[in-house]
Amino acid sequence: MLSYLTVPVTPFQQNCSLIWDGQTKQAAVIDPGGELDRLLAKVDSLGLKLEQIWLTHAHIDHAGGTGELANRLGLPIVGPHPGDQFWIDGLPQQSAMFGFPQALAFAPTRWLYDGDTVTIGQHTLQVRHCPGHTPGHVVFYSPEIARAFVGDVLFAGSIGRTDFPQGNHEQLINSIKTRLWPMGDETVFIPGHGPESSFGRERKTNPFVADR
Repeated sequence: MLSYLTVPVTPFQQNCSLIWDGQTKQAAVIDPGGELDRLLAKVDSLGLKLEQIWLTHAHIDHAGGTGELANRLGLPIVGPHPGDQFWIDGLPQQSAMFGFPQALAFAPTRWLYDGDTVTIGQHTLQVRHCPGHTPGHVVFYSPEIARAFVGDVLFAGSIGRTDFPQGNHEQLINSIKTRLWPMGDETVFIPGHGPESSFGRERKTNPFVADR
């Protein structure tokens, strides 16, 4: 069974997720924005073997701890899409601007593209490129457990900001409607901030993207 646990990190309360194979305990961390010692303590308490870092996008609260974590444990960095290269390049400036610990530069081991897959243990997740919040934003989707890790594309009752450099509101709405909705109304999503919701609930009630 594929399992996950969400741990809010950084002053921005960013939802960092640990995802693992329940049988082998092989694990990946999605968006390690910071507070690495607390994250690694959680990894230890769950008895997990952390093997990969997966990134939805390269804003500081999602990617700020990536370089240090990769260096510390020798982990591959998977994602995001190359459209976020300029955000990765700017992480040191982002950390200074928002008062975060100095972010180490890094180069993804593997860029991700729409239709790619990522694997942890015996489990495979689908990758969807969902630009709009950032040009290189990706989402990780597990049909097996009907869960999607959507970063800052969609929130319970809201959507991602598009007023950052290379954000695009029209593109974001298109990503939500053409890349997320086909995953099915019953799919529960883990957003980059705040509580989980389902695509069906957002299609009914979210003022930005509801069907009506």
